[in-house]
Amino acid sequence: MLILNTLGSAGAKTVVPLPRSLIQMVTMGALVAAFALALACNLRLRVRPSAFVFLLTLLLVPSMISSVQLESGFGALFRCTRLALFVGTLWLLSRWWDGGLAFVRYHVRWYFAVLVLVAAGLVVAPGTAMPEYYGGRLVGALWPLTPPQIGQYAAVIIGLTVLLLLGRRVTGSGAAVVIVPAMVLLAMTHTRTATVGLLTGLVVAIGSLVLTSPAARRFFTRAVVCAVVAAVAFSSALQAWFLRGQSQENFSNLTGRAKVWDALLAAPRTAGEKAFGTGLGDKSFDGLPIDNSWLAVYDEQGLLGVVLVAAIIAVLGGVALLRPPSLSRACAIFLISYCAISSYTEVGLGDASAYLLHLALAAALLAVPAADAPGPTVQTPPRPIPRRARRMT
Repeated sequence: MLILNTLGSAGAKTVVPLPRSLIQMVTMGALVAAFALALACNLRLRVRPSAFVFLLTLLLVPSMISSVQLESGFGALFRCTRLALFVGTLWLLSRWWDGGLAFVRYHVRWYFAVLVLVAAGLVVAPGTAMPEYYGGRLVGALWPLTPPQIGQYAAVIIGLTVLLLLGRRVTGSGAAVVIVPAMVLLAMTHTRTATVGLLTGLVVAIGSLVLTSPAARRFFTRAVVCAVVAAVAFSSALQAWFLRGQSQENFSNLTGRAKVWDALLAAPRTAGEKAFGTGLGDKSFDGLPIDNSWLAVYDEQGLLGVVLVAAIIAVLGGVALLRPPSLSRACAIFLISYCAISSYTEVGLGDASAYLLHLALAAALLAVPAADAPGPTVQTPPRPIPRRARRMT
């Protein structure tokens, strides 16, 4: 239900037109239901200490301070409520964060279900699924999903499944069922950010296993050789796919993103707006998408929000470095690396989004099992000596 909530309500045109109000009702209802179910399963409100969720809770402070001024309209208060419910649900779920791989399997299965929905839309209405106004890139024809969203979901489940395969937690045939169609959909989205994030995240994650896993060493060596051969043999095709028919000038300014970023930074702001932002909005500036998590957080939650988001990434990365090598640690490193790279051209680190779900999964993987935590030392009283024994002595 958290995944359904973060799918969003704006995107491509669908086969059956869905009113945005209906989609928002479904997504917000899913979040309320998720919170209610988590509360029902955790009535005693047992939570685990989590620096990640604590920092997210602190992020609510600048969000509320800036949103109550209604510079972004009443929608800002609605988004603050959504973020508060999202963080509250994570607090309730933290009770089951134990460093195991169960949540990884849930993550892969449900995002794969989303990709199945995308593939079904491609089969039902290929023209709607690859429209001209998106340059022929794959979109959601049954649910309004944009190419970057589909690319993100595909890249994340590919990376996690590869790591599960290296850790022998999934069979080769089972991994192929997930990886092959996800790679096809990723290629059809032409999403450069997701592709770079996937490759970089896998390199860093597998690199963390190289010293302890022979399978990781073999896979890493073979992957490097295949990458070099592919880069030499298909250099022109890879360059054409990466440019997506754009000119070098358009590619250099990141498809116009740099102009929006410069205008956002040059806009006059009061001291309060610099510190706390202008309130949670739709991640746009002057009607144009910001497409940068850090600048979006600066615009909506100010410098305080930027500091808190940077602290989230730094804390998760620091904890991952301190953990001993393991498959759970490698999966967490992949997710942290992917989100950090994607934040340059994608938004979502300052609001309820799929990126925060990825980081929440990383926090769950880095949690220490409760059984391993040192418990309080209980001193048992000495056993009384029987009277007969005392008389004998």
